[in-house]
Amino acid sequence: MLKIFQNLRIWSIISLLCLTLSWSLPAQADTKIDPKLEQQVLEIIRKNPEAIIDTVQAYQQEQQQKVQQVRQEFLQNLRTNTKGVIGDSPTTGSTQLNTVLLEFSDFECPYCAEAHKKLKELLLKYPNQFTLGYKNFPLVQIHEQALPSAKAAWAAYQQGKFWEYHDALFTQQKQLGETLYLDIAKNLKLDLAKFSSDRTLADKAIKQDLQMAYKLGLSGTPAFIINSKNVSGPVQLSEIESILQEAK
Repeated sequence: MLKIFQNLRIWSIISLLCLTLSWSLPAQADTKIDPKLEQQVLEIIRKNPEAIIDTVQAYQQEQQQKVQQVRQEFLQNLRTNTKGVIGDSPTTGSTQLNTVLLEFSDFECPYCAEAHKKLKELLLKYPNQFTLGYKNFPLVQIHEQALPSAKAAWAAYQQGKFWEYHDALFTQQKQLGETLYLDIAKNLKLDLAKFSSDRTLADKAIKQDLQMAYKLGLSGTPAFIINSKNVSGPVQLSEIESILQEAK
């Protein structure tokens, strides 16, 4: 109990210092941290390293437990309400939904482009054996074209051309940009006026996918979640074929 109070006291002090620091900085000013406040924080850390580490670890453990609980609820929902979890997301492969693989992906991510090649191979090698569902997970902090490309693909989906557009984006990933988005749309003979309009309406669907990814604690792309007779949960790309072989 004493340790709990010590930890709370330390966090209270640090929080108060941070709040004081934020008050001391004028809005939109490029001001250096007050040396006195910085020294106070460092002194607290020096005097109480174990308590601070324990507090951080306890917080991390609590967050991990919350993520695990959310994942378990999600997987249960995926088993009992598969169509509901997939929602309006594009799918390809089997229509039976016996084995469902959800891919959380970013069109600008080079690892996603590599995963795209492997998934194409698996769809050909195991026809009608699994359903692939695409969920948007644009890493906008590091990929400038992640969101614009996701919006363009969603707009193509509204005209029934998602997977063709999806493939074109990944195969021409180095050319991502407005010119490419329009060129692909023209090559697929999309209604360009509708395509342009639909891109402005894509935010809601993409946000829903992002919220799902965050709740599941996914931290990078590509990320996969599978539901089959033998396995249910997050998996690595390298594990997917083995799971499909067992299911077969």
